Order: sequence, then C-alpha cells, then structure tokens
Amino acid sequence: MRFAVTLLCGCWTQCEAGVSKIKSPREKKKLSLARDRRNTYGENPRASREGIHRGKQRSHMEERRAVDRVLRRLREKPDENEAIEADVLAKTLTLQKRREAFKKRADEPLGVVIKRKLARREST
Repeated sequence: MRFAVTLLCGCWTQCEAGVSKIKSPREKKKLSLARDRRNTYGENPRASREGIHRGKQRSHMEERRAVDRVLRRLREKPDENEAIEADVLAKTLTLQKRREAFKKRADEPLGVVIKRKLARREST
C-alpha cells in the first residue's frame, strides 16, 4: 500500500506502508516460533553477556601465553635456527589456540524451548 507524505520542506514523496504480508494469525504464530530465539544457557541475561566478554578475554590471554612460552625459551640462547623454529611454532600455536577459542553459542528457537518445557511438565 502506497501513500503520499508531505515533508517539512514542503516536498511530496511516496512511501511504502510497513504492513505485514502475513495475514493469518496461525501463520504469524508459526513464523514467530521459528524466528524468535531464547537464551537457554542457564544464566540470567546479564551474566550471559558478561560471560561472552570474559570468554573472549580468556581465549585471547591463552593465545598470548602460548606464544610467550615459546618465545621465552628463545631469550635464553638466541640462535638463528632456533629463532626460525620458534617463529613457526608460535604461529602454529596461535592458529591452534584460535581454533580452540571461545565461540558464542546461538540461542535456541522459541518453538524448541516451548516443546521442551511442555514435555518436562508432562513427565512430572
């Protein structure tokens, strides 16, 4: 649906109305259950947000520590061959730590959460 709007400057423009293309309530509910997500990690929302920050921080610190352990050996006896070997080892450890690093877990669809709650209620 289109309609004309007068702007502050006096110009006219055509606008699209933000009307939903989904008409039936059943269809709206079905799409809502599929699209909407719920945090099921088991913490309150604030703790989850802080945990994401801390998890990233922890993984970055572990990555730096792994590289430092390799380079610390190099300080004792600086040799060119050992320096090249330490560089390669540091890069491989960095890649390994990045693969093992913290990753956010996606929230679950609302429909799945509701089904689980209903099943739990029926079993008790």
